Amino acid sequence: MISRSRSPWLIFALLVLSVVVSAQDVASFEKRITVKKLPNGLTLLICERSEAPVFSFFTLVDAGSVQDPMGKTGLAHMFEHMAFKGTDKIGTTDHAAEKPALAKVEVAYAAYIAERDKTGGRDEAKLKELEKAWKEAADEANKYVVGNEFGKIIEENGGEGLNAFTSYDETGYHYSLPENRLELWAYLESERFLHPVMREFYKERNVVIEERRLRTDSNPIGRLLEQFTAEAFEAHPYHRPTVGWMADLNSFSATDAQNFFDKYYVPSNMVVAVAGDVHAAQALPMLEKYFGRIPARPHPDETTTVEPPQNSERRVVLKERTQPLYLEGYHRPDYHSKDDAVFDAITDLMSEGRTSRLYRALVRDKKIASFSAGFSGLPGIKYPHLFAFYAFPLPGHTPQEVADAIHAEIDRLKKEDISDDELKMIKTRAKANLIRGLDDNEGLAMQLATYQTRYGDWRELFGSVERIDQVTKADIRRVANETFVDTNRTVGIIETETGPPGGAEHASKASAGQGGGQ
Repeated sequence: MISRSRSPWLIFALLVLSVVVSAQDVASFEKRITVKKLPNGLTLLICERSEAPVFSFFTLVDAGSVQDPMGKTGLAHMFEHMAFKGTDKIGTTDHAAEKPALAKVEVAYAAYIAERDKTGGRDEAKLKELEKAWKEAADEANKYVVGNEFGKIIEENGGEGLNAFTSYDETGYHYSLPENRLELWAYLESERFLHPVMREFYKERNVVIEERRLRTDSNPIGRLLEQFTAEAFEAHPYHRPTVGWMADLNSFSATDAQNFFDKYYVPSNMVVAVAGDVHAAQALPMLEKYFGRIPARPHPDETTTVEPPQNSERRVVLKERTQPLYLEGYHRPDYHSKDDAVFDAITDLMSEGRTSRLYRALVRDKKIASFSAGFSGLPGIKYPHLFAFYAFPLPGHTPQEVADAIHAEIDRLKKEDISDDELKMIKTRAKANLIRGLDDNEGLAMQLATYQTRYGDWRELFGSVERIDQVTKADIRRVANETFVDTNRTVGIIETETGPPGGAEHASKASAGQGGGQ
């Protein structure tokens, strides 16, 4: 328990924090932020911040692996890779010749897949011929490729941090440039979503396949997370891996990626936020000019299967020649829940720093784990998801030992009110974390785009702190008792294998309550 006494330095730090927060409130940002929804449905957000002659941006596409079609998992992530391959003007020596060459690749690939997956057997000799024809067509199309031209243009103009990510909920693109390259950025960013080209698709698909092998198939924690998530979500698409199942990675086509883009990369499904040395009065007409070129298309239907209530514990156990791990997750509502801030408060209480309950109990006092934490957002937040707890047992200690210690801390949450000091520090840290998130242009652009997308109003970024400020001790006890229930729990364990090497082939899975709602 945190002492009620305060050192002069801590009091001084809190006073400074309160002054900084007042300067970072919503009113001060309203003077610097301009939001414009274009006629095509795309939302632009500009935050003027002239501390340095640079700017960062974040493009958020409200589509992630949840939107992957059945049988084509990994497409959202695959298109993220393709978005760096250039356009009909960038990345090619002659797109007029490249375009029909790419079309031939797709015809040849479709013929190959049709024979490969033929029901009732296939003609192996014919299959080899079709594979040869497809690869030759791909080689012919690749003759027109100018490798990494899109990235080189950005780097040559002072760009930094060129990157992107795909999650279950969304896809994001970001980098930074000098302020005098704003128009170049607007052209490049809009162009790659106006005229994407699926060049080198099958070569890049092999890169993704290797990524899966490295991060999942050859990684015990990756394998556990994949199987754990599949067990926790039997109906909702959260049970499918973002990188995709291997069979799908070896099957989907450039045509499939183009279809995914056409359906989900529509202006009404995109928010572009810019933060830095940008003046809205001059910048907005320029951004409207470029991003307004993207044609409006119907907003995608994102209806998903609702995960049925879980009423029995489920377990996944992997036996590996590696460090043990204990993981458990409890179903909770999505981020729109009235109790979302309560879950954030529990995350802070259990996991924030060396004063957190899990660190003190498992790492400092019992000395049975090297690390332990609890958090929301597994595997995403857009849909009902999991609040998870995990711990890495130290040598000589077992997953069951850390599980018992975690459950003891959960029981404390259910039975005892947290202290006044704990509640006060949760609320203080929420303000501090907000400030840290606004500290640089890149983080600010990402936060603004995310809140504009999720809530339809960037101001909710500040509302999140206000909601935590309203959380009570009774709220924490109530939510803990409602959520952290044995029958609502999925457990994932890596047990250290001490016998002959087994790896993934000897992974065992024990499940209770197979079938949603049983």
